[in-house]
Amino acid sequence: MKLQTQMVEKPWGRGDIAAAFAAPAGKRIGEIWFDAGGAPLPLLIKWLFTSDKLSVQVHPNDAQARARGAPSGKEECWYIVEAKPGACLGIGVKQPLNAEQLRAAAISGAIEDMMDWKPVQAGDYYYIPAGTVHAIGAGITLVEVQQNADITYRLYDYGRLDNGALRTLHLDDGVAVSKPGPYSDARSGQAVASKQLVDAPFFRLWLADGTPSWPSLTDAEKCWIIPISGHVTIDNERANVGECYYINAEIPVIFGPASQALIAAEISA
Repeated sequence: MKLQTQMVEKPWGRGDIAAAFAAPAGKRIGEIWFDAGGAPLPLLIKWLFTSDKLSVQVHPNDAQARARGAPSGKEECWYIVEAKPGACLGIGVKQPLNAEQLRAAAISGAIEDMMDWKPVQAGDYYYIPAGTVHAIGAGITLVEVQQNADITYRLYDYGRLDNGALRTLHLDDGVAVSKPGPYSDARSGQAVASKQLVDAPFFRLWLADGTPSWPSLTDAEKCWIIPISGHVTIDNERANVGECYYINAEIPVIFGPASQALIAAEISA
């Protein structure tokens, strides 16, 4: 099925996103979510558009989230679709910190300079395990594939205001679930079409361009199809950039010329 589109305004969003997304004029759209409109799907697919840095934040794992009354934690993967010159992602910190050092750095703002700000370009991808201290920089368009959980602990937000007051931080929970150290996850790199990018406990992810090798799935699995250039045809229905489909893996997907799509697969129990 074609998933429903939810546009989310953010102060760090943009008013110049591509016409394919049909964003309303005058709105600073930061995120576009795709969902089924009923019971939540296991994964949530988002596009993000940034004109400024997002907060320095962290997500808990499943056990930590459930201990705090949430249904699950959040792990995610970012795929960079576009990046302006100088655009960076903050992933991990350059030197290991203990809990006291992390808290102090978040309170003072020193955490911003301690982050490992990695220059990025189109085609880069990074898997973000729970506990990773991270921030998305300005000038980036990316697709995020994540566990379907809206649980984020904000450690630092550059002194931004919300209705005249400093935005709320979540230092106790954020420090408790963080693993503040250098990022070293092997599920990152420059994507190659028709190669698997991520094999994680919660999902697998490919970049596909229609060559026969993509991906090796069983008929029992479900897939999210996210066109990132050109278009694909799914069961005689055209899917364009700015749309997302949730399908059985057995349904054929036909790629248009010079077209690519991310394929996220739910892992069968």
